[in-house]
Amino acid sequence: MSLIDAYGRVIDYLRLSVTDRCNLQCGYCAPMAGRRHLARRDILTYEELLTLSRAAVSAGIRKIRVTGGEPLVRKGIVEFCRRLCAIEGLQDFALTTNGLLLEKKADHLFEAGIRRVNVSLDTMRPERFQAITGFNRLHDVLAGLEEAQRVGFTPLKLNVVVMRGINDDEIPRLADLTRENPWHVRFIELMPVKHWSPAVYRERFMPVDEMMTRIPALEAAKVGMTADRTGPARMYRLPRARGRVGFIAPLSRHFCCSCNRLRTTVDGKIRNCLFSEEELEVKTALRDGANSYDLIRILEQSVAQKPRRHHLTDETRSDQGLRSRRGMYAIGG
Repeated sequence: MSLIDAYGRVIDYLRLSVTDRCNLQCGYCAPMAGRRHLARRDILTYEELLTLSRAAVSAGIRKIRVTGGEPLVRKGIVEFCRRLCAIEGLQDFALTTNGLLLEKKADHLFEAGIRRVNVSLDTMRPERFQAITGFNRLHDVLAGLEEAQRVGFTPLKLNVVVMRGINDDEIPRLADLTRENPWHVRFIELMPVKHWSPAVYRERFMPVDEMMTRIPALEAAKVGMTADRTGPARMYRLPRARGRVGFIAPLSRHFCCSCNRLRTTVDGKIRNCLFSEEELEVKTALRDGANSYDLIRILEQSVAQKPRRHHLTDETRSDQGLRSRRGMYAIGG
């Protein structure tokens, strides 16, 4: 069985948010001002998430990524991941984390069946890390990366959101991490968020083409450019480097034509585009005892309504994301 949308795209990837809580407060994702957490009764239970995931795999989903908020703050996450990995037919399972709790949990996550982890890391400077995230915890993230590498996660991916005037001067240093480490360091364009004005967003946005000019060695590495089979990044290998450098351009070079994703928010909504406000309710169906067939119908409906592309770069709609009802921490990234 396959999920195919109106534009012929095969939808086989589900991002599953397990919490709207986070132990950091990054300004582009989850600032403390105005943040509202859901009550426990309003979020999907692990059993509900597993029921939905089994139906999704039956419908044609082959990859699931657990996201948040910060997924590792939710109690029982390791056992949940173990049960999720055991779903028959699921071919790829991954987790995105800010890395603060990774040192303590890497071994348990690996034993549970996870083999790929993405870690958010926007700076290598402790004082800047505190300014971006609100906490002086860079040392914990670096310890988590070291432990994840020791345990055997591969490829270990670092996600860097580039913000002009905030961390863009560190692009070369972060890219150089791939010289001695078998990591994928991926630079990501800043996406519009509801609590920033359009003027502030435009000031901080840097397109991928400009990011690439900050790494002169890429010129010699162009022959090494490849697609990232597990994501939308364009990958490069610096000369004699062990790892790879990637670039993700959701705005300047949007990849909507190849988008294969659905998202489930922690409060039980199916979202077929990160930048769309259209959502389908699935929590009510789960709590009313919906069977796999019923859940597959909801997933099929969401896929049928999936838009051709986002409109964030349209001149008349460039502030669409800024008017989003949800912050990134509530959507699942």
